[in-house]
Amino acid sequence: MDWGLQNRLSSIIKPQNNRALMLAVDHGYFLGPTEKLENPKKVIAPLLKYCDSLMVTRGVQRTSVSATTDTPMVLRVSGGSSIIGEDLSQEDITVSIQDAIRLNASALAMSIFVGSKYEYQTIVNLGKLVSEAESYGIPVLAVTAVGKELGKDARYLSLACRVAAEQGAHIVKTYYCDNFEKVVQSCPVPIIVAGGKKIPERDALQLTFNAIKGGAVGVDMGRNIWQSEHPVAMIRAVRSIVHGNSNVDQAFKLYQKLVSEESKNRPKNKNKPNNPNQNKSKNKNKPNNPNQNKSKNPNPSKK
Repeated sequence: MDWGLQNRLSSIIKPQNNRALMLAVDHGYFLGPTEKLENPKKVIAPLLKYCDSLMVTRGVQRTSVSATTDTPMVLRVSGGSSIIGEDLSQEDITVSIQDAIRLNASALAMSIFVGSKYEYQTIVNLGKLVSEAESYGIPVLAVTAVGKELGKDARYLSLACRVAAEQGAHIVKTYYCDNFEKVVQSCPVPIIVAGGKKIPERDALQLTFNAIKGGAVGVDMGRNIWQSEHPVAMIRAVRSIVHGNSNVDQAFKLYQKLVSEESKNRPKNKNKPNNPNQNKSKNKNKPNNPNQNKSKNPNPSKK
């Protein structure tokens, strides 16, 4: 393996413990303005220092990620279908290797749809991407995407991950499932587990713990971090499992502690009442109703 490729991989999967915490913010490439990711710049900024790498599209990287960061970028290079289209599996490579280099990508990411209508297209594209990326020393992460009709059991995910590895992917992102150890054992390259849809915080921490215990090098979590009411507390709790070897109880206690500290440190504006009418009593000389002094009328009986 070339030095440059090894160096880029080591920035994503930390060599000291062979673990990785990736933050996924690439959802907009097919979902558009996803809930709580409507303003990517605002979402990414406070979380960036807590992740090992950021999975992102080139548009969001250019507009919403500080160019001074030293966090590695895992660049999404596939697309072509949206959530309202006929088939999400109809993807192609949409970013050139030259643009990826201009963006200083540490890895390239694309989806394959094993068992779907466009299986052939996505798998062949993965092989082509690996061939081109390796000539520049850039690793490729293959995402084993699943369609509505495809399951997430160990048999299917083992097939999808192995196909990705056989095409030369250097890392595979897949889902956690029962008997996950079988998926890991049959895949000769590191596996990162997808966070998936938003679930309760403790459940997401359990998912992280189970993934690591099952042999994954880490997680690529998105919605379960930035759709949380407390994203910074959540990513720090996830990190405590990935890099701190915390168990689920310890990580959840850390999450609760950080939430409590966050609430205490939230600035309170004492000058602005929450109820706009609560200071009316202090302004006794200024009537709110311009007609309330009508009692001074010389003919009060006409009221």
